[in-house]
Amino acid sequence: MHKFVDEVLIRVQAGKGGAGEISFLREKFVEFGGPDGGDGGDGGDVIFTTSEQLLALSHIRPEQAYRAKNGLPGEGSNCNGKKGRDLIIRVPFGTQVIDPATGALLHDFTEPGTYVAAQGGRGGKGNAFFRTARRQAPRFAQPGEETEEKEFLLALKMIADVGLVGFPNAGKSTMLKALTHANPKIASYPFTTLSPNIGVISDLVRRPVIVADIPGILEGASKGYGLGLSFLKHIERVRIIIFVIDLENAYVEDELHILKSELESYSPELLKKPALLVLNKIDRFDDKKFLKDLIASYKKQGLDPIPVSAQSGEGMEKLRSELVRLLKIALKQPAEKKSLKDKKNVKPSATKPKKRPLKKTTKAAKPPAKKSAGQPAKKAPKPAKKSTVKAKPAKAAPAKRK
Repeated sequence: MHKFVDEVLIRVQAGKGGAGEISFLREKFVEFGGPDGGDGGDGGDVIFTTSEQLLALSHIRPEQAYRAKNGLPGEGSNCNGKKGRDLIIRVPFGTQVIDPATGALLHDFTEPGTYVAAQGGRGGKGNAFFRTARRQAPRFAQPGEETEEKEFLLALKMIADVGLVGFPNAGKSTMLKALTHANPKIASYPFTTLSPNIGVISDLVRRPVIVADIPGILEGASKGYGLGLSFLKHIERVRIIIFVIDLENAYVEDELHILKSELESYSPELLKKPALLVLNKIDRFDDKKFLKDLIASYKKQGLDPIPVSAQSGEGMEKLRSELVRLLKIALKQPAEKKSLKDKKNVKPSATKPKKRPLKKTTKAAKPPAKKSAGQPAKKAPKPAKKSTVKAKPAKAAPAKRK
């Protein structure tokens, strides 16, 4: 099993450009062939790209320098060199590319995409490029561009929809197994989970839901106690936080206050996220009166706790239904369309308003003229036909002889 790595310092170097060629045409019956040296190829780039199959940075070796291929030099007959092959380094979603010298954020892979970390050197020009009217036979060419080695700090902040937050041994890994098909390490001692575990729920909403099990948080974690800040950063990008409270803990009434204060000390924005309060291990809790009083005290604070048992499955259906409600709000999914049966039962008058009849605006017809009884009606004269025969021009009279 690979060790979970969420920060790594990587060294990269782009490919060097190929040198231009110094060459002249040598051909039979061509006395002055002239220069025909080709240009060198550009060096390869170093590119970071996202991959859905990766969940950590464990595949990147910090002791290794990642180098792209160099460009090939030019050749005679105006043949240019081949471009060097790009080096593509895959990283998981949520990876940040940081400049270690200044601490500046260069790129953040919150969405699928690529980032060119180092650009390859340009290829040099051959002597054919430098031919002019006054310089017919240049005997020099341009070398390829050199590149330098660069360092980048890759820091992973996991992008999950739901984050399980709680004290060590609160049953977060058991709850992750009950909600998803993940199989994390489960034991009855604290700090069983030393790195975040990931699970996927595929039957809640229209898209897969990623659930992250964050390792246990202790009081003072924001100051470096326990696992410290090493995994608090993974809660920054979750959409919904589930606070898992262990009912077997002696300080059960103070657990939620401690967890919220640690999150607020790290980033006040975390408390603005939608959250659920889950009381775990009710199957091992015999004092039902204390449980009712604890739920009543939380409700007085405006909270609605969900008592569950992740091991036996009791109360998990209510947790799933509340999770669906918050996910639909967070993902802003449209409401479901009505079924065909509901459409048939709806009256058409309720859906389509009645159209008002349009008023006719036709002009009133004039009354016919009255005919006299004695005089018959005169027929309208027919229009005269136009003659289509063209008139011939008159002939001139012959001149008389004197």
